[in-house]
Amino acid sequence: MKVILLERIRRLGQMGETVTVKDGFARNFLLPQGKALRANEKNQSHFDAQRAELEARNLELKGEATKVGEKVAGETFTAIRQAGDTGQLYGSVSSRDIAETICENGIQIDRNQILLNRPIKVLGVHEVLVSLHPEVEVNVNINVARTEEEAERQARGEDVTIEVEEAEEEVLSTEDVFEEGAEPTEDDDASDEDATEEATNEAASNDDDKDADA
Repeated sequence: MKVILLERIRRLGQMGETVTVKDGFARNFLLPQGKALRANEKNQSHFDAQRAELEARNLELKGEATKVGEKVAGETFTAIRQAGDTGQLYGSVSSRDIAETICENGIQIDRNQILLNRPIKVLGVHEVLVSLHPEVEVNVNINVARTEEEAERQARGEDVTIEVEEAEEEVLSTEDVFEEGAEPTEDDDASDEDATEEATNEAASNDDDKDADA
């Protein structure tokens, strides 16, 4: 389907351009949200008549978005989630979750403004792109941690899963030792003593035989 863009659309085109998009994308997103018009002579005339007004409105919205962007760009927002020892989340952090987390800090963001390729599924500090306006995009950091204390450690650059990994390596090392040779027991010590005594007695017997032959 061909449409006339009423605003800049990321990876698609600028305001006023006529572009070809998939029918579903046009019907489910562009047209119902007022971001485009079907490309025909009537709509083209309507756009041309309203262009100055649309551009003025766009500049106003861009200015508002820029002010918000200056406040949130580079900011870190914390999301507390349950996770395993390796850092894998029991679930995930979605675009909706991120939008709600930012909104809880007094900044109104819609989940559609969160440009997340896939949900976050591991602990850590993740950089996320936020589209405040078609021409204003900023990066924010989402600190996903199990506790506030862990979030503070991650903010300092620490990896909260290192301690667990080191503990696992220590356990594996100990197991490797015992695989090569079992840990000495009291029975093993007793066996060693018996063997030593037997060897001593055998040596003494050999000496007596030599004296008898002489």
